Amino acid sequence: MATKVGIIGAGGMVGYHIDGFRQGGGEVAAIADMNLDAACKAAEAHNIETVYESVDDMLDSDIDAVSIIVPNKFHAPLAIQAMEAGKHVFCEKPPALNAAEAAEMIEVAETYGATLMFNFNNRARPESREMMKLIEEEEIGRINSAQAKWIRRTGIPGFGGWFTNRALSGGGPMIDLLHMLDLAMYFMGYPEPAYVMGQTFDDFIKDKNFKGPWGIPDREDGITDVEAAAHGFISFETGQVLNFQISWAEMVKREEVSVVFQGSKAGGKVERLFGTDGFDDTAIDTCELYVQEEGKSVNKILRAEACEDMGRINSAANFVETIDGKAEPLNTPDQALILMKIIDAVYESAKSGAPVAV
Repeated sequence: MATKVGIIGAGGMVGYHIDGFRQGGGEVAAIADMNLDAACKAAEAHNIETVYESVDDMLDSDIDAVSIIVPNKFHAPLAIQAMEAGKHVFCEKPPALNAAEAAEMIEVAETYGATLMFNFNNRARPESREMMKLIEEEEIGRINSAQAKWIRRTGIPGFGGWFTNRALSGGGPMIDLLHMLDLAMYFMGYPEPAYVMGQTFDDFIKDKNFKGPWGIPDREDGITDVEAAAHGFISFETGQVLNFQISWAEMVKREEVSVVFQGSKAGGKVERLFGTDGFDDTAIDTCELYVQEEGKSVNKILRAEACEDMGRINSAANFVETIDGKAEPLNTPDQALILMKIIDAVYESAKSGAPVAV
């Protein structure tokens, strides 16, 4: 029988999750949202039979797994509730507000034997998979250093909403646009971090000239207390190093999403450039390998199928395939915990002005 998935939250990512679960052979059995009208509209648009206003009621049903698409503050509590109810969990990024919450989620998953995965969808992009094949085939060698970047010029997702409220989001772009940091460490073998040095910047965070194009409404009575940009450096216990630049609003030419790395045998780059912040139809994808052949510098283009959704559908499909034993998980809870420890350390370092041991 197909794995039955229930979705918590009828937000903007819901269509990708639904398509992915179905692609992976699962059945999307229900959707729950405290905004019942939003749940009904999503259910009608995607041919889902059952709608719940109460998460409790959905967890009492015969579903096997849940997908969590809600503000960050509720990721850990809902995941824990679902796993305690005997369900597997696929959670949107970030894993939680902080590493302590992520550790609690892992403990519950181990106690109840639940599959716990997160939507680190850029690992599921065709370009990333092509690069990972070369890494696994030892064509790259040891990746000594990498540079992770997700930068925007005008990408603040509304003012005063949950994205800009630290109590609800956990932070700004550092925690929101964590994908390239995750992808770089994925390529590097997810080494254990030793030290983190980070700095955050709040220039433009209240300047409405830097608002993103997604149509998220502002809340005049809301809170905006997160960063606009974060830069930093990570040294790992293995001797590998990684620097990152992540921003919603920063004086750059265009939105850029990239991982560049330098290996002992070859270097490489996975990149997406946007002509207009936030819109895929202007995007240019690049996947390259840098090698030396017969004394000459050779740059090779790696061909991969087009994927405008940046791996979101494939990522959700992998969750169902993992539950069914048809695939290995693209991410693990232990990796999510390492990522959250680094994010915590960036914010701590920015506050203290000193490197932080992880």
